[in-house]
Amino acid sequence: MGNVIKKLSIGLVVGGALFGIAKWQEFPFVFQMVFFAQAMLGAAVFMLLDAPAVKTMSGGKSAIAIVMFYIVLCTVFVAGASMWPQFDPEEEKGKIVKILERERKASEQGKAEELIARAKALDEQVKALEVRLRELGAGHVVTKEPVTDAPPPVTSKGAGDFMKAGEEQWQLHECFNCHKLKGEGGKKRGPELDNIGSYLTVDEIKQKILDPKSFMAEGFEKEWEKGRMPDKFREVMDDNEVTALASWLNSFKNTSVNTPKPIKKK
Repeated sequence: MGNVIKKLSIGLVVGGALFGIAKWQEFPFVFQMVFFAQAMLGAAVFMLLDAPAVKTMSGGKSAIAIVMFYIVLCTVFVAGASMWPQFDPEEEKGKIVKILERERKASEQGKAEELIARAKALDEQVKALEVRLRELGAGHVVTKEPVTDAPPPVTSKGAGDFMKAGEEQWQLHECFNCHKLKGEGGKKRGPELDNIGSYLTVDEIKQKILDPKSFMAEGFEKEWEKGRMPDKFREVMDDNEVTALASWLNSFKNTSVNTPKPIKKK
């Protein structure tokens, strides 16, 4: 009995240590419990090694025992797996659709801008011809017909609710993986942002999003040097989306949170 208590105590100590480390590293609670359960499972295995041998059973009892053990084992594994964070394919598909939609709009906007540029070039040619005819004394001026084949300038989606759109961009690009905000997210790879609005303007936050090397947070020198913040956002976000995200972040001015001071680098 003393040996069992000793191994149980060791299991509790190791499990508690793993639980504490996981909590310190801000693992989700379910992972903290999994680490603790692994330690206790190890302790249980070592306790079973000291258990007396099981008495020999008849063929029928052995078969029943194996089936029951299999049922219990399956129940434990299924119940344990259900506690893990579940992958939601519909949510991921929604994110992919939003990103592809931006790419499609950007492609359409590029074609429209090309047509507008061609129309402007033709307009310049007409003006040049008018000047040339005047110089030659042609006696008449070419009347410029308005260009009608150029489509109207392509506009992004309306201003809408910038705050809501900004929060949507925060969730879509999973900024919470590196930054903590409103008590949620991580803060090991990037600073907390609850007071970022007290330090940076909307334009400065936009600059940081599009050029991560433009500002460095105090205490995150190593992360800044290694380029932990990706520079992909200029390729996957249009100007309205960046402005919405920057405006939303600029609204956070909670001075009770120790947001590291940004240092301008460019």
